[in-house]
Amino acid sequence: MSILKKVNIYRRILTQGLTKNIGRSQKNKKIDLTQKIKIKRVLISRPNHRLGNLLLITPLVQDVITTFPDCKIDLFVKGGLAPIVFDNYTNIDSVIELPKKPFKNLVDYFKVWVKIKKQKYDIVINVDKNSSSGRLSAQFADAKYKFFGEVDENIPAKYTDYEHIAKYPVYEFRGFLTKLGFPENENPIPSLDLKLNISEINEGQKIVKELVKNERETICIFTYATSDKCYSTTWWEEFYKRLKAEYQNYNILEILPVENISQIGFQATTFYSKDVREIASVIANTAIFIGADSGIMHLASAAKTPTIGLFSRPNINMYSPYNNNSTAIDTNTGDKEDWIKTINIALAKV
Repeated sequence: MSILKKVNIYRRILTQGLTKNIGRSQKNKKIDLTQKIKIKRVLISRPNHRLGNLLLITPLVQDVITTFPDCKIDLFVKGGLAPIVFDNYTNIDSVIELPKKPFKNLVDYFKVWVKIKKQKYDIVINVDKNSSSGRLSAQFADAKYKFFGEVDENIPAKYTDYEHIAKYPVYEFRGFLTKLGFPENENPIPSLDLKLNISEINEGQKIVKELVKNERETICIFTYATSDKCYSTTWWEEFYKRLKAEYQNYNILEILPVENISQIGFQATTFYSKDVREIASVIANTAIFIGADSGIMHLASAAKTPTIGLFSRPNINMYSPYNNNSTAIDTNTGDKEDWIKTINIALAKV
C-alpha cells in the first residue's frame, strides 16, 4: 500500500471520529408542526467524485423534486462529473464542487464552504451518514431543517430492500419528512435516471447502427471493473464464448472503459468514448446490458436499459441494478447455464 493511501485511511478515521457526533442533537430537536413548512431551496450533500455514487443519488433527487416540484436544488459534490450526470435536471440550480485534492487547492476549497454558508436553505440533506464532509456541510449550512443521514431504527425493518445504497437515503428522508408533518410516502423508489433526451437517444441509435451494420437487436457488455470486482480474461473469454453460442441472432457490442482495456481481447465490436452521456445513449439503444459492478453498470441502469449486474463480492444487496427488468447475478453460485437462464428471462421481457 502506498504512503498516500495510508495517509488517506488515517485521515478518514480521524475525520470520522471528529464528526461522528455532528447532528446528534438534531435528532431530538422539537419541531413546531403548527407552522406551515415551505421548502423552496434544498442542499443535497454527496461529496464523492465517483460516477456510480453520483448516479445512485438520482433516485433521491427525483424524490425531492416530486415532493417539492417548485424547489431549487444545490448539489454539494466532489470532482467534475455531477454537472454531466444532472445536466437535464431542471430543478438543479447549481453544483458546488469540492476539489478532489483539497490540500493542493486550498483557495478553491475554502471558496466552496463560503458559498455554502452564504446561501440560505430551507432544508439540507446529507446523503451518506458516514461522510465526514457531508456531515460538516449539513452542520455548516444555514438551513432551518437539517437531515444528517442518521438511521431511524424503525425504517430498516420495514423495507426488505433497505440495504440498497440508492434506496435507503430515500426511505430515511421520507421518514424525516413525516416528522415535519408531511404525509407518509409509500410510492416505489425511483429508478436511477440520467434523463437522456430524445436528441441524445437518437444520436446513440445512429452510433449503434453504424457499428453493427444490421437490424438485429444488440447485447451490450462491459468486461472491465476496478480491483477485485474485475473478472479475469479467462473468465470473460469463457463467458463471451457462451454468450456468442446462445445469442447468435443478436449483435454483441462491448463498451470499453476509459483505460481502453478489453478482457476478451477486443473480439467483439467495440465502442469507446470519454463522454458519459454519449456512452449512456449507446447503451440505451441496446436490448440488454451485462457487466460487473461498476460505474458503467449504474450508467446502464440510469439509461433505463435492462441491466444484468455480475457480482463476485458480498455486496449484491447494496448495489444490484433494479427496475426496468434489471437483476443481479451472484457469480459465486450456479454456473454459466444458470446465468444464461437469468439473461433469457430478462430478454423475454424486453
